[in-house]
Amino acid sequence: MGPKQVVPQSGALFQQTLLEMINVKHPLVKLADVIDWEEIERTFGAHFVSSTGRPALRPRLVAGLLYLQHAYDCSDEVIINTWVENPYVQYFTGETYFQTESPLDSSSLTRWRKRIGEEGVETLLMVSINAARQLGMMKESSADRIIVDTTVMPKAIAYPTDSRLLEKSREHLVKLAAEHGIPLRQNYNREAPRLAAQAGRYAHARQFKRMKKAVRTLKTRVGRVHREIERKIEAIPVAEQPRAKDLLHRVNRILTQKTKDKNKLYALHAPEVECISKGKARSPYEFGVKVSIATTLKENIVVGMRSMPGNPYDGHTLAETIEQVSILTNRKPTTVIVDKGYRGIEIPDVRILRSGQKRGMTRTLHKMIKRRSAIEPIIGHMKMDGRLNRNPLKGALGDALHAVLCGAGHNIRLLLKKLRLLCAQILEQILALLSQTNQPLLAA
Repeated sequence: MGPKQVVPQSGALFQQTLLEMINVKHPLVKLADVIDWEEIERTFGAHFVSSTGRPALRPRLVAGLLYLQHAYDCSDEVIINTWVENPYVQYFTGETYFQTESPLDSSSLTRWRKRIGEEGVETLLMVSINAARQLGMMKESSADRIIVDTTVMPKAIAYPTDSRLLEKSREHLVKLAAEHGIPLRQNYNREAPRLAAQAGRYAHARQFKRMKKAVRTLKTRVGRVHREIERKIEAIPVAEQPRAKDLLHRVNRILTQKTKDKNKLYALHAPEVECISKGKARSPYEFGVKVSIATTLKENIVVGMRSMPGNPYDGHTLAETIEQVSILTNRKPTTVIVDKGYRGIEIPDVRILRSGQKRGMTRTLHKMIKRRSAIEPIIGHMKMDGRLNRNPLKGALGDALHAVLCGAGHNIRLLLKKLRLLCAQILEQILALLSQTNQPLLAA
């Protein structure tokens, strides 16, 4: 069934509306009037075509929660609790009267993200770009010149050491055997955790020979459990065998992978995680997925953001990024400013300016290249103030959704900052006018 329709409440005789309770000059109130909620409802409503069942939640409610979640770096539970307590958040999501009970569970946001998919979250990003245009933060021609860069979006996994991966594999295998009543000769519930902890202590003490010996022993124990369940897999019901075989396959990858191997498994529950080296001294390796980011040259508005699985070369991601920017802004960029990681790539009808470029330079082009580093603090803000520093969503689809939502959250933060400045400027003008009108009275 389609989304719920907002029905005016006629019986609330003595109940105040939210507009009578809140400050109408608050940035969230102003932003709610700027965002094109009709476009969001039209896009989200296309995913609910059933004529039976309980009506879906209002698209504006879910879209508003997703916006504020990524603008203020909140989890699903925290943003819903904030909705119950904050009347400004309720007004932003389309409520007329103050509500004291939560309209949804935190799991509903998970199902909404899966249902709307990447197309739905790109609509949220597009609407935030249009809101920036409406407020005068960017012009129509601002999308002609963009800055493009890549970063790593880390996954919510523990640091992948051999001992931890082996111990997690053994725990999952023993749990699988217990669920289906498979008797094991030995599950090593006492010995294996002790070996894993001992390996960590040896590594901390830089006693690497002892550490390697403990890891070899632990690998032997996990291999015994793995082979025994593999021999007795017929005891598992047919409907559950695909899940069991997938677990056995992942454990086998952990048991057989070597230090220099490619396509290694770094997390048992997240096989899509990749090891990416960005040359940072504080963190030489990051475990997650590469993300491409595109911003306008002067206004720092995010006009494109997409996850790039497979750890591709930066230059190979540029065509997809330009395509996404063209779709979201309805204008194809004519000039793209990038760093030296994009060398060797040429795109028809697009001028590519790279850091350190000397040939054909003018004063204007030199200033544009110097402006390229403006994207670095934007990435830093998205990681520190937003949710780009840790992705809790599952699978490759979760990577794609989370990346686009982080870009939309950054735009919402910029819009709220702009509205705060506008309110402050209006207040200063009012005070200036009052001081001018009161000056003759004071002189008299």
